[in-house]
Amino acid sequence: MKKATFRATVNSCYVGYISQAIVNNFYPLLFAMFQNRYHLTLSQVSFLITANFGVQLLMDLLCAPFVDRIGYRPTVVTAHFLCAVGLFLLPVLPPVIGPYPGLLLAIILCGIGGGLIEVVISPIVEACPNDNKAAAMSLLHSFYCWGQTAVVLLSTLAFRFFGMGAHTVVSALWGVIPLVNAFSFLRVPLNTLPHTDSKNAPLHAVKAKGFWLFFLMMLCAGASELSMSQWASAFAEEGLRVSKATGDLLGPCMFAVFMGVSRVFYSKRGDRIRLSSYMAGSSALCVAGYAVTVFAPHPLLSLCGCMICGLAVGIMWPGTFSMASKAIPLGGTSMFALLALAGDLGCTSGPSLAGQLSAAFGSDLRVGFAFAAVFPLLMLALSLVRHRQEMRA
Repeated sequence: MKKATFRATVNSCYVGYISQAIVNNFYPLLFAMFQNRYHLTLSQVSFLITANFGVQLLMDLLCAPFVDRIGYRPTVVTAHFLCAVGLFLLPVLPPVIGPYPGLLLAIILCGIGGGLIEVVISPIVEACPNDNKAAAMSLLHSFYCWGQTAVVLLSTLAFRFFGMGAHTVVSALWGVIPLVNAFSFLRVPLNTLPHTDSKNAPLHAVKAKGFWLFFLMMLCAGASELSMSQWASAFAEEGLRVSKATGDLLGPCMFAVFMGVSRVFYSKRGDRIRLSSYMAGSSALCVAGYAVTVFAPHPLLSLCGCMICGLAVGIMWPGTFSMASKAIPLGGTSMFALLALAGDLGCTSGPSLAGQLSAAFGSDLRVGFAFAAVFPLLMLALSLVRHRQEMRA
């Protein structure tokens, strides 16, 4: 058998982010069905988001001290198996142990797998031989967007032609991807990042100059992205009164496409652009996108706001990773895990608070989106702070 190269490692990491996109974005397409079939409230549906990203957040927190000791390979293989099991069980558990407990358990399994993927995939790529780390990181994260696009597009087409009852088969088919990629990670070569003593590595990262700025930036990146992407489908279907297929294709699907375009653009042209300036401009554009979504007088214009947000948030997550890695070179796996923790904290709190606030105002998701605009506004301020720091250095 031909020996696998680091090109194969990077390709497996691409599929790893596609796997994470699947577990994060498939079940939100079923929110309206969950509400109607299982008689769930908007608050209960909001807690499904909280459970998924809350568990991912917990993985970020607990795994940081152990990944360097256990190794990347066992961690990333286990992560993919758990994602696959969660997707296989998503349609199976609700009839067996009850609708809401069944959904929660399946989503928690996906959350554990997704959290572990977030901890290890970025440092695996960072450790691969590559001259332009920022471009590689942006391109890596673009595959999350292409995964999200494929999930929304293909799932929507399946539901359009075969009905919502096809979600049982569709969920199982999506589960095959992380299952196959788990076996891929058993054979590809893996490097490790330089790091301080494993017991003190998290403390070293936390004490490093600028860490808390990057921590807050990651929190805002997660909240800015997920507040829109997690609720775009339900907003289009319930709030704008467009068909599910139209809402999904023009809402979360185009959000993902524009987010991916933004990340690929930076991976190709990033060496000519100051990253902090690019992130500041993107943050301002994101605020404008949320404003269009909330205040536009026509449904299609509101969906254009979703697309603008996708274009704007694309650089936030990988850009913060890249700036932190450059500023704190000995942060190692622990730093990536702690930043992923911050991102997942934003992914948990942003859409959850938006959903809860919307529920308090008669299930009007425009109210939740108006609140969520606070996160890209704060991201703008933090990016400007980082830009000033770079100018002084």
